[in-house]
Order: sequence, then C-alpha cells, then structure tokens
Amino acid sequence: MIRNENEYQEAVARLGEERRRLDEHRERLKAAGLGADEIKRVIDPIDSFHMQLKEEVESYERLKRGEFEEIDNLRGFGQLLIALRIAKGVSQRELARRLGVHESQVSRDERNEYYGITLERAMRVLDGLQVHLRTRVEMDGSAEAMTA
Repeated sequence: MIRNENEYQEAVARLGEERRRLDEHRERLKAAGLGADEIKRVIDPIDSFHMQLKEEVESYERLKRGEFEEIDNLRGFGQLLIALRIAKGVSQRELARRLGVHESQVSRDERNEYYGITLERAMRVLDGLQVHLRTRVEMDGSAEAMTA
C-alpha cells in the first residue's frame, strides 16, 4: 500500500520505467523468433508485477479523491485510517504533531496497519484527522428467515 506522496511519486516513475522495459523485452523476444505463446509465458510474471504496482497507484489516486472501500466488522479499519489521512491530505508528520507523538510512531502504526490499537487511540486518530465515522449495524437473519 502506498502511504505517502513520496512513495506515490516513486511508484509512478517505476511504473513508467517498468512499462518501457516490458515493451523492450517483448520486442527482443519477438526479434529472437519466439512465438506469441512463448513470449506470453516469459512476460506474464513481469506483467503481473507491473499490474500490481499499477493497482497500488490507482488505489492511492482513489484515496486522494476521497473514495473509500467499505469495511466489514472492522476488518480493514487500519487501512481505512491510513486512507482517511491520505484523503485529507495530511502527512504522517502532521498527524504525529496533532496527536502529540513522534512521526516514527505514526509511521510504525501505519506500517502495521494500526493492528492492535485501542479504541481510544483510534478515536484520537479520527479526531486528529477531523473525521466523523458513522457505523451501521446489520443483524444476521431477518424475522422472515427465522420463521422459514
């Protein structure tokens, strides 16, 4: 997951370089006389890495636009906190300042996707980002399902 603008810029640059290298590699294989199926077998693993990087870049761009995935039973809550920081345009350094902690603490928390944080700490992060989180509870099994 791309967590800041520097990582994003590096990923975009790497994506361009990888695309160029991939195209050059494909042309060399074609010039060496390999058929389409053989080229595909050679290129697929490299292309898979390229596609993964492209998805990460696109995901970061969606977060910057404020587009979030829903979370289910708090799974993905840590990623949501990171996404909210990105969408608000707040750096890790600025969030650390708002929380009164060292920047390395925010970096470590995000690297671990806030795994194991307390509810109090989560609320402090949400407050520091000036975000209001609303939840909806859905009970499993409706009255119709219970009578059927």
